[in-house]
Amino acid sequence: MANAKDRTPKFIALIPLFVFVFTFLGVGIYQNDFYALPAPIAVIVGIIAAFLLFRQSIISKIKTLLKGCGDDKILTMCLIYLLAGAFAAITNETGSVDAIVNLGLDYIAIQYIYVGIFIIAGFLSVSTGTSVGAIVALAPIVVGFADKSGADLAILCGALLGGSMFGDNLSVISDTTIAATQSLGCKMSDKFKQNIKIAVPAALFTIAILVFQGLGLRSGETEAVVYSYSVIKIMPYLLVIILSIVGVNVFVTLLLGSLFAGLLGIVYSDFTLLESTKIAYTGFTNMTEIFLLSLLTGGLAALVERNGGIEFILVNIKKLIKNKKTAQLGIATLVSTINMAIANNTVSIIIAGPIAKTINDEYELDNKKTASILDIFACIFQGLLPYGAQVLMILSFSKGRIDYLDLVSNTWYLSLLFIYTIVFISFKPLRLR
Repeated sequence: MANAKDRTPKFIALIPLFVFVFTFLGVGIYQNDFYALPAPIAVIVGIIAAFLLFRQSIISKIKTLLKGCGDDKILTMCLIYLLAGAFAAITNETGSVDAIVNLGLDYIAIQYIYVGIFIIAGFLSVSTGTSVGAIVALAPIVVGFADKSGADLAILCGALLGGSMFGDNLSVISDTTIAATQSLGCKMSDKFKQNIKIAVPAALFTIAILVFQGLGLRSGETEAVVYSYSVIKIMPYLLVIILSIVGVNVFVTLLLGSLFAGLLGIVYSDFTLLESTKIAYTGFTNMTEIFLLSLLTGGLAALVERNGGIEFILVNIKKLIKNKKTAQLGIATLVSTINMAIANNTVSIIIAGPIAKTINDEYELDNKKTASILDIFACIFQGLLPYGAQVLMILSFSKGRIDYLDLVSNTWYLSLLFIYTIVFISFKPLRLR
């Protein structure tokens, strides 16, 4: 933990973050390819900038970097990535992905695939409390839908991302909900009731857009196709979903799902026991980029925070607050800016929470509504960050078939949620009743 002197607000502490973001985005835009420069390399450029700019000793900076990389939340995410990669690889080899894709195509009319993915992703993330979990479970299926139905992969992925963030934002068991309600001292049920007033209208508009986009997929040829599938091979996904819903630890859930999928593969002679271990390891390696990115981003965030970057953001946002509306917008800007800095919506809420509580009490805002604002804006920006886990995982599963701009331009829900929340703040002040 840094002392008070170390936490003196300093704009210069944000420069390494800007170096990282501008390097990543700049090369991607220049090359018209966001895979041109590996994201972990862009983070390393930012870390090098931090080492050159900050005045602590090399040993001190290394310790801060390692502490950030080794943060328990970062390591938790990294281990989930590995298990998720193994599960995805094994279920793909067993034919589970093909089975569930064909099942979906058999029961969902082709013109409603976009809406179906949005609703399913929303339901799953509400039930499990995690957008990442929903994306892990559904991303391979979404890619399969695109391959076999002729549906636009970018629209499908946008629906997946939007639905996952919709559910995560509303779920009472989500880390973001817990962090927001605990920071503001309100009940989860009250926050949910308030949150749903903002989120549902945006979701309904999104559904309308997705229905319209899906109308062009209607064709007699596509609907005439008969899809075959084995119900037993869908079981690994059902197991993961059921275990997640009942609250089993995510590590246990993904491990059991991978073991069960591997057992099915061995029983049905898709592969041997030894081959299953190699497939699982391939799944691990498929997550190398996002694994390294999460570690290094955690280290960079720790360096920025240690040298007063986060404190600089907090202090200057408070200077902009003049009345109730600017207080609400200030809270929104606060959590959004912090989230852009650390790419973790739960942690950004935890950091912004005490400041938001102070502003909330000073301007006599409603705790549950302020908690909703915190969660919503953390959700929006987390879902739009090119280096956020949700975006990176979807792009990883797409294997280069879509890029960042394709994805975000089709994520209607987050754009509509942003617009509707701003309108809500502007015309319905968050006063205490």
